[in-house]
Amino acid sequence: MTEIAKTFRIGGEIEVNRLGYGAMRLTGQPGNFGPYEDWQGGLALLRRAAELGVNVFDSAWAYGPEAADRIVGEALEDRDVVIATKGGVDKPAPGTIVTDGSRDTLLRQIDKALVNLRRDRIDLFQLHRVDPETPIEVSVAALAEAKAEGRIRHIGLSNVTRAQLDRALAVAPIASVQNRFNMAETDAEALVDYTAKKGIAFIPYGPLGASPMQRGAKLAPREALAWLLKRSPNIVVIPGTTSIAHLEENLTAWDLV
Repeated sequence: MTEIAKTFRIGGEIEVNRLGYGAMRLTGQPGNFGPYEDWQGGLALLRRAAELGVNVFDSAWAYGPEAADRIVGEALEDRDVVIATKGGVDKPAPGTIVTDGSRDTLLRQIDKALVNLRRDRIDLFQLHRVDPETPIEVSVAALAEAKAEGRIRHIGLSNVTRAQLDRALAVAPIASVQNRFNMAETDAEALVDYTAKKGIAFIPYGPLGASPMQRGAKLAPREALAWLLKRSPNIVVIPGTTSIAHLEENLTAWDLV
């Protein structure tokens, strides 16, 4: 029986443990809007995750907005971990999403994310959604510009089709794709396999079937995470939680693989 790898190299070089953490829930509720009400508890949770070997943390400009980046930055400022965030989407009010993948907006968000995350360079910066008013080539070119200047290390995409991924790849190397995928929602099956062949990390959001705007897993956590870890070696799972007990339980998913 082939041994399942516990790590993956993002961009072919940054080795991360395949069980990471997603910080969307460390924001105000409802609607992931505003700062997390138990800020000190959130800091403790993130630090506990790092202590347990989690070394990839996923955030986004739109989470809060900016609140998730700030709490991740404060908690992990001195930790040797990989931090991913996203841009091109803003949230001016609960339930209100604004997509803007223009060059100026992306570069502005990168500069502010560097401050919020307390980093000199962002390990992985992902286009959160494709802007229907901005060709994906323009958005990716902006990220490539920031990469060339040393502000980001790798470029990722979220909520994309294979055709959009191919268009992006014609502009710059793509290190990750983050789409919704779990054992009950498998529309991205073909994209998982396609990214695996290309050495691109696939980071499934909603790994436990939860609604983006509501807390609570719809799938059995350990079983759902184990299914993803077994599904493909390029999958890096980022379950989110506000509970240290649930965090510790999630990390035992390897016992089922």
